[in-house]
Amino acid sequence: MKTVLRVLAYLRRYPGMASAQLFCAMAATLMVVVFPAITREVLDEVVPKGDWDRLNPLLGMALAAYLAQHLFTSLRITLNNSFEQRVIFDLRSDLYQRLQALPLRWFDNRPTGDIMTTVTEDIPSVERVLIDGIEQGLMAVIQVAVVGFFMLRADAQLAAWALLPIPALATGAWLYTRSSRDRHRAVRRASSALNSLLHDHISGMRQIKAFAIEEQEHRRFNQASEVLRKATLHVMRIWAMYRPGMHWLGSLGMVIVLWQGALALREGRIEKGDLAAFLLLLKFFYDPIESLHQLNQIVQSGRAAGERVFAILDAAPESPDGSGQRLLGKVHGHIKYEGVGFSYSGKMPAVQEISFEVKPGQTLALVGPTGAGKSTLINLLTRFYDHDHGRILVDDQPVDELCRLSLRQQIGYVTQEAFLFNGTVRDNLRLGRAEASEEELWQALRQAQAEEFVRRLPQGLDTAVGERGVKLSVGEKQRISIARVLLRNPPILLLDEATASVDTQTERAIQSALDHLRQGRSCIVIAHRLSTVKNADCIVVLEQGRIVERGTHDSLLHQGGLYAQLCQNSVLSS
Repeated sequence: MKTVLRVLAYLRRYPGMASAQLFCAMAATLMVVVFPAITREVLDEVVPKGDWDRLNPLLGMALAAYLAQHLFTSLRITLNNSFEQRVIFDLRSDLYQRLQALPLRWFDNRPTGDIMTTVTEDIPSVERVLIDGIEQGLMAVIQVAVVGFFMLRADAQLAAWALLPIPALATGAWLYTRSSRDRHRAVRRASSALNSLLHDHISGMRQIKAFAIEEQEHRRFNQASEVLRKATLHVMRIWAMYRPGMHWLGSLGMVIVLWQGALALREGRIEKGDLAAFLLLLKFFYDPIESLHQLNQIVQSGRAAGERVFAILDAAPESPDGSGQRLLGKVHGHIKYEGVGFSYSGKMPAVQEISFEVKPGQTLALVGPTGAGKSTLINLLTRFYDHDHGRILVDDQPVDELCRLSLRQQIGYVTQEAFLFNGTVRDNLRLGRAEASEEELWQALRQAQAEEFVRRLPQGLDTAVGERGVKLSVGEKQRISIARVLLRNPPILLLDEATASVDTQTERAIQSALDHLRQGRSCIVIAHRLSTVKNADCIVVLEQGRIVERGTHDSLLHQGGLYAQLCQNSVLSS
């Protein structure tokens, strides 16, 4: 119930639309009782007394009541759809905003497919609670109340008999609701697992084909699909017993009223028209109760989906930027690490007791075997993760006291795998600076050694690059990402294996672009290419999360330590 109430809390943002919808629902429901009343009048007054002059006006009133009912219903549906789509928009927006606010550590523990399932499937399930729940639930409750009132006015004794099945209906609904949450949770988990597997398979289709494991992965997919099939069938089997059972109890009420009504007719307590009108009212009384049972199924499914949505909304975001968080002014690029330690898991440290300094305009290279902690140190500077021990300072200001947005706006980051969004070259470049002019875009491409190949593209800057830039080569994507950073013109530059995945010729083009990019900027470089490292002002050598050597290229070679071994073993290649 808490989840459903949280969904409904979004409705409070639009009180005017909610009130208008409620008015239309009540007006349409009041029109329902007109036809039973006219039926009673025709059967008890017009027909027995032969007062046929009243027949056409009464029929006209019935038609007018039906017309008014459908007009109010049409307006209610229009208001309902607009109202609830606004609420769903708000819910999606809040969810995406929270996803952007969550720390990377949260994403490390959640499959991408699972997150996408929450956005693409769970929110529509919550949407059904709003659309069907509000519409059917509101109408059903109002209709039951209004029709029940007129039933009591018409014949209190028959109304009491009509209410006889209600305790059994309520008990059945309670039993179904109590056990349904786990069933629907199992369906959502199975659906999420299947979508996560599908996402991995689509992303890794080249690897699946390269290793010729199509049949093996097909079996894995079928296994996940079978879990979802069984979970869904279990829900449907219970529903197949619950809904007919509830319908039978409602039908039992109809039979009881017919039985008691017939006895009342025999005793002369009521007229035939009264009984006919009461049976029509009773039909309008039980129909919305049947709708409430259907709604119960929708609500239980939506509740399970809503739990997953609110699990994200309730996840702890990155420590908020707000009061006490300083903004960076003009940045000179003086970077210090003082005794920095960090662990991803809270147990085994990824880096420990790291201390070094990068003065404005200097380049520092981080070198070491895989897993030594090089990328971790960069992630700590950008505050993708917050360090556990020590201090990291930019221009003598601790980064954990700085506004993240302000800090990251001063940093240009070029990664080993250049990520391009599924748009045009122009779209991806303007991520660096949205207001950049056409000439500035071409100038950045020229400096990044990318102008020539972009001009050869079919639509130039307006060429679509495909998902993750799949239509471009690795080197082309990398040079566009460098141009993107050039447009940003940051005082601090981070290069994480920026030339590791390209051939020698492409590396020379990228290296030339990087040399231009580094001019006048403080730069931290991670590289396995000797050509990238040897000209650094300082080289820091890491092993198992600790600094084991530091110095220039020549001094480290002369020491004959780990750096010299890496060079000798071609781990640092030319």
